Amino acid sequence: MFEGQIAVVTGAGSPAGIGYAVAEELAKHGAFVVISDLPAFETRLDAALANLKSRYPNVARCAMDVSDAGSVDAAFSSITANYGPVDILVNNAGIGGGSSEFLQLSEADFKSAFDVNFMGAVNGCRAVLPSMRERGQGAIINIASLCGLGAIPEIPVSYTASKFAVVGLTKGIALEYAAEGIRCNAICPGAINTDMRKHLFERVAEEQNISTEDARAEEDAMIAMGRGGEPSEVARAVVFLADKNASYITGVALPVAGGMAPGV
Repeated sequence: MFEGQIAVVTGAGSPAGIGYAVAEELAKHGAFVVISDLPAFETRLDAALANLKSRYPNVARCAMDVSDAGSVDAAFSSITANYGPVDILVNNAGIGGGSSEFLQLSEADFKSAFDVNFMGAVNGCRAVLPSMRERGQGAIINIASLCGLGAIPEIPVSYTASKFAVVGLTKGIALEYAAEGIRCNAICPGAINTDMRKHLFERVAEEQNISTEDARAEEDAMIAMGRGGEPSEVARAVVFLADKNASYITGVALPVAGGMAPGV
């Protein structure tokens, strides 16, 4: 499906995360995949690479801090020099955290959410768009959130606002570059069983003085399918949007949420 194509997936160092699942699915379908994570997490990144390489030889790694434009530019220059120009970019790196109460959120909470979730995607897009324009092709998939479509209970406003910004970025790039053969779409995952969801339950349990199991049950009750999703289910949606079979799809924000409502 993706033979001969170079894909980069940010925030892919955690085996339990969406980025790792996306990298695995792209590699399975023939792409040469470069996974990335923070330089501080290089040990974890090396382990993720080793796990993937045990099944797929077409994988490499490159550390970068997506919130630092210089780090991103250097990483993508290295990727291009070593493997070739990027055909598929998956801006997955993200950060949660912060209180569910707006007035308890600090300026630092908002800054970190926008630096990583929004500017991380901006920096990635800036790094690949020039070469995509030169070749008249490319696919960008931004991992936003169901919180980028509506406010959901217990989710920090800082996170919600940053993911709305990612959806807006997606639509703006899709409009500007559609005529140049470049597609840009967003995936909006709902409650996906990752470490981030686990940490959400821990915070909600502490704030509400309930068990983490009760916190999980409360959220599962909000989902039509009655369960959280798996990272692999998000990954398959990414593969669909990256593929030529989705050649007439751009500017969408696709919920992958099991029928969970996006809130207000």
